[in-house]
Amino acid sequence: MKGFVHPGREDLRIDSVLEALANPIRLRIVKRLAGGEELTCSTTLPDVSPSTASHHWRVLREGGVLWARREGRIILHTLRREDLDARFPGLLDSVLAALDDSGSLTPALP
Repeated sequence: MKGFVHPGREDLRIDSVLEALANPIRLRIVKRLAGGEELTCSTTLPDVSPSTASHHWRVLREGGVLWARREGRIILHTLRREDLDARFPGLLDSVLAALDDSGSLTPALP
């Protein structure tokens, strides 16, 4: 089985990162990963079908937002906070600050 595709830090592009973050399910994943732990697909998205979850994990991985590694039959995911902070200072903190406890964007104030 081939390995996962992860762009290098220097290859991270703001448009790819923003596209990866432009979905409520993926924002929910990022919020969970921001706690610093490694998470599996099933524990993070138990209410999402495996094929849909796989798509979201792939978009986040290929967009440079997370790392994935296989450990036996399990795939573990971690947030690429250090790489994102180095390339786009403040972006991840701004996105996380805009999320409520459920991982949804909070409404903008008038």
